[in-house]
Amino acid sequence: MLIVAAVLALMWTGGYWGTDAKYQTFAASIGNASASIALVLASFCALLVAFLLYVPRRLVSFNEFVSGVIEGIKLMLPANLILILAWTLSGVCRDLLSTPQFVQHLVTTSGMSAMFLPAIIFGVAAALSFSTGTAWGTFGILIPIVVPIIQALDPSLTVVVLSATLAGAVFGDHCSPISDTTILASAGARCSHIEHVSTQIPYALVVASSAAVGYIVAGVTRGSLLASFGAAFVTLVAVVCALHFWHGAKPKAA
Repeated sequence: MLIVAAVLALMWTGGYWGTDAKYQTFAASIGNASASIALVLASFCALLVAFLLYVPRRLVSFNEFVSGVIEGIKLMLPANLILILAWTLSGVCRDLLSTPQFVQHLVTTSGMSAMFLPAIIFGVAAALSFSTGTAWGTFGILIPIVVPIIQALDPSLTVVVLSATLAGAVFGDHCSPISDTTILASAGARCSHIEHVSTQIPYALVVASSAAVGYIVAGVTRGSLLASFGAAFVTLVAVVCALHFWHGAKPKAA
């Protein structure tokens, strides 16, 4: 019910049943939707269905149902507070410190070679996404910058550079302690937020380092899929095996 109501609410807030004909398609309405309002409506619908499934059938009493709702709200309060603080911090980085403009200036004035541009863009996207806590925002900042640059330097690497931008942004957002997805993941698992961040970073770094090698090879080979993917896969296997043997070689505590 939550999923169905969320989709219908997104369509409704996006104008699917409105008077403007340009939003009366599924894709256009989803693109124009207000996610915050839609999720509130979907949550209310799901809560209403849960009420109808439990209270009238006397599986739980009305007081027990309300107590469960209150307990659920209490469980989400820490995550909501972290989200508010994270949005504040990302807003400071974006609006007051001008982090996007700094990254744009860094990319456009570095005079980098097209050969290493995919790997460099991967690192820049990861750093920007990690510092701002948003992958989609990083897409919007970097894609308009890197596409003209790679078109001028080497158009054959356009797809590779776009891939590096998307991959780096997702990697940084996945590891960022101020990302809403990271915060909600720790809240959903009911574990310490900082412990969740610190324990997932090593795994993500292993994959990201292997991907960076693949992007270096992609730049050298002008976007060869087989060479870049093969290099990334071999690097990943080598790193995992090295970590395995290093862990096995460590002396065990008595």
